[in-house]
Amino acid sequence: MEDNKCVILDLTDCRYLGELHQRIKVAFDFPDYYGENWDAFYDLICTDSKAEMIIILGKNEMSKSLEAQFERMCKTIDDAKCHLAGYGISLEYKIEE
Repeated sequence: MEDNKCVILDLTDCRYLGELHQRIKVAFDFPDYYGENWDAFYDLICTDSKAEMIIILGKNEMSKSLEAQFERMCKTIDDAKCHLAGYGISLEYKIEE
């Protein structure tokens, strides 16, 4: 992995689940075959991402209808973090406003 690879995921004014996944795809530079669902996000963050730090911006400016999806995204990152730790790979994230 590259040293201190940081991904900035800006969710400011994100309104729809499809838009959320598009922002993920761009921020992580995921390939075109990214399936735009939480299983695909987990798979690619564990295998295709070089991220060591994810900075999430704009949580409080997202549509309130995406709150459950935001929590699901964070749980998916937590699951990936645990999985990668088993291989000695560090993954952290923080939510900034």
